Amino acid sequence: MRHAAAATAAILVIGTTTAYAAVDPPTYSDALDPGASVTITKTVTTPEVLPQPDIVLLVDRTGSMGGAITNVKANMATIVSTVEAAQPDAQWAVASYCDVGEPDPFLLHSDLGADTTATVAAVNSIRLCGGGDEPEAQLNALWEIGDTGDAVAFRPDSSRIVVWFGDAPGHDPSLGHTEADATSSLVDAGATVLAVSVGADRLDATGQATRITDVTGGALYSGVDAGDLADTILAGITALPVEVGATTTCDPGLSATLDPATRTVTSGDAASFSETITVAADAEQGATLGCQVAFTLNGTPAGDGFVQTVSVDVNDVTPPVVACEQGPNPSGNYPRGGNADGFFMVTASDNVDGAVEVWVDDTGSDALFGAYADGTTFKITQAPGATPKATPFVGAVDWKLRLKGDALMTVTDAAGNTATALCEVPPKG
Repeated sequence: MRHAAAATAAILVIGTTTAYAAVDPPTYSDALDPGASVTITKTVTTPEVLPQPDIVLLVDRTGSMGGAITNVKANMATIVSTVEAAQPDAQWAVASYCDVGEPDPFLLHSDLGADTTATVAAVNSIRLCGGGDEPEAQLNALWEIGDTGDAVAFRPDSSRIVVWFGDAPGHDPSLGHTEADATSSLVDAGATVLAVSVGADRLDATGQATRITDVTGGALYSGVDAGDLADTILAGITALPVEVGATTTCDPGLSATLDPATRTVTSGDAASFSETITVAADAEQGATLGCQVAFTLNGTPAGDGFVQTVSVDVNDVTPPVVACEQGPNPSGNYPRGGNADGFFMVTASDNVDGAVEVWVDDTGSDALFGAYADGTTFKITQAPGATPKATPFVGAVDWKLRLKGDALMTVTDAAGNTATALCEVPPKG
């Protein structure tokens, strides 16, 4: 990402901060059938400053950089306080480079720390060096800061930002380290490079700054006046490209996927996704399943404010089971040779609710009796000319039903699924 100097003055006023939201909506609840899915819009608003920032200020301290360094020294305390207002756990390191052949071609003035006074003091300690010919030793310095050089102790899971400013291209190789070496070292460290070319666009004269910022997912500001350098640094830190993705953990039987899987926006902007939540066809009916969608920024967990929770009740779509079987007589015996005397037992169950109530409809009238439990036994007679009624019975038979027609056993579970079984009643002789 390349920025022209003309835009920098309007990007940010030093001292302003912007609060940020995170995931919208942060929670989602629904009830779905097995095999069903729902798609919702998920919006993640990124912070202007990436979480837990480890920021390394890399300074070209050659003789021509005096005015730019003076500007940063005058404003460094404000830069630090502004960033920390957005991300209180920010840490800073200060490094500088000169030219090959100088006594100190690379210096680490202070390693990462949260002490503002120490950071400002480290910047103020920078002294100009000669510089010699135009190419400088920045490739070695970038290599030193990265994973291979290991000069800087980055925190685990931090957002690693290298703010590099200068006004001249670099030797390649530089103290034995090529551009490819420097780039690989930075990538292995997970560092994003923000490059600022001061004055004429000489920092990128050979395309080094463009290539390095592109590969590390950073940004290049070109043609920046020395007096605008501090503003540009702050503007760049609060407007870096950020890739938003997610890590999803779901209960068995539930899944959540994002489309697209990742989206890159400028820090402070919102990334929108279509999120599809799917219940497996064989998911346990009646269960409540959940997912946790933890969003990441540049592959790093973004923290608690960037976690979405999903809760889905899996609908019970399976009807209960009911059967009308031959039952015992009052003495507990099962008559042989058919069921001429009309002894029945009803069995009923449900995959989710377990026990369900049984209601008896008289098919020859509007009479309805119940509710009865699973295993209830009946003596049922058919008397078309009599009034239907239910009375307690004796022995192993719980109830006696007198009906005008047959007995239609009906069960309904809590989800509204219904099943029936017909007890064909012998006519009264």
